[in-house]
Amino acid sequence: MLRLFEAFGIELEYMLVDAATLGVAPAADWLLAEAAGEVTGEYLSGPLAWNNELALHVVELKLAAPAASLDGASTAFQADVVRIDGILGSRSLRLMPGGMHPWMDPDVELRLWPHENREIYAAFDRIFSCRGHGWANLQSMHLNLPFADDAEFTLLHAATRFMLPLLPGLAASSPVMDARLTGTADNRLAVYRKNCARIPSVTGAVVPEPVTGIAQYQREILGRIYADLAPHDPEGVLAGEWVNARGAIARFERMALEIRVLDVQECPRMDLAFARVVAATLRSLCERYHGDVAMLNAWRTSDLARYFEATVAGAEATEIHDRRYLELLGCRSAGTRVGAVWGLLAERAAAAGALDRDAERALEHYLRHGTLATRIVTALPAEPARADLERVYRQLCDCLAAGEPYAPPAGR
Repeated sequence: MLRLFEAFGIELEYMLVDAATLGVAPAADWLLAEAAGEVTGEYLSGPLAWNNELALHVVELKLAAPAASLDGASTAFQADVVRIDGILGSRSLRLMPGGMHPWMDPDVELRLWPHENREIYAAFDRIFSCRGHGWANLQSMHLNLPFADDAEFTLLHAATRFMLPLLPGLAASSPVMDARLTGTADNRLAVYRKNCARIPSVTGAVVPEPVTGIAQYQREILGRIYADLAPHDPEGVLAGEWVNARGAIARFERMALEIRVLDVQECPRMDLAFARVVAATLRSLCERYHGDVAMLNAWRTSDLARYFEATVAGAEATEIHDRRYLELLGCRSAGTRVGAVWGLLAERAAAAGALDRDAERALEHYLRHGTLATRIVTALPAEPARADLERVYRQLCDCLAAGEPYAPPAGR
């Protein structure tokens, strides 16, 4: 049984696009079949697995098993990115990073996965309609952290819900939607909040409600979701813990907490650096408040959700004026920007030995240039034409292929 922070799980999602036009390419089943020699929902590639969920233009790369350390993970993900791009090249396709495709029309372009588990995706589509950005056009990194028992779950869940509002200020990468700059840094999360509006309990406030143990979670969160879904899903196709769409969800089948609010970045090096600093910060919170979980759980979900919505809009530039919130993070300031908080948290993670040199350089890049959302905005005119979007997103595709962080061209 894995205990707190004894292992890590990472999942990265990327878009398949036409190499010439950068339009979405619904070819994930072809890609997996080319790699495996047959149509399959999952292909094992050394320490990683490739798979698809829901949309045919998305491929997910993940650690095939929990890893005791993230050392070498960035290199493994990058090697498979290169391998996938090589396979896709035979069809004039390539991978695109980022939390959303900048001009995809989900009402027209969505193609659902038609193979195994298709009944699950069909049920989602029937109940919620997956032809919208919040279903069809979103790519994220998932960070999975284990817990061994009721006490560890309660502590990890409390720490995670407390710091969830900070995460868009680190990883926002989706400032463009419907071919325009919307003024929101993380459009993926802005639309994600509304994707289950027909049955609000499925997503809740994105920030999870406080719980004092596994039984309460199963009863009050999962039980309520299943009960609300039942009239729409009488066969219980969606009666699984994975239907929970909060920003962090319990996966009791594997005794892990899955954090889902991090947009995918321009290359695995950045994603893995962010995973390290998030995990290090959660570990620090769990160590500091292991004897006083109630202090973290005392925070009202509505307040944390309000802070979360602010960072979804403003990313690292968001101002935090709640002294109590900052003090629980160990920041002695009356107010500061989210980016500065992450600078402090990165320093602490480095001092604790939680960052390798690659992660330190990636976080230095973030602290110097801002979130990927900010860098994309900087590289574009206020009202970008299609040619402007193609130029910037082609650069992002190149960054993914090369494994290099993105910085706006000099002079912009």
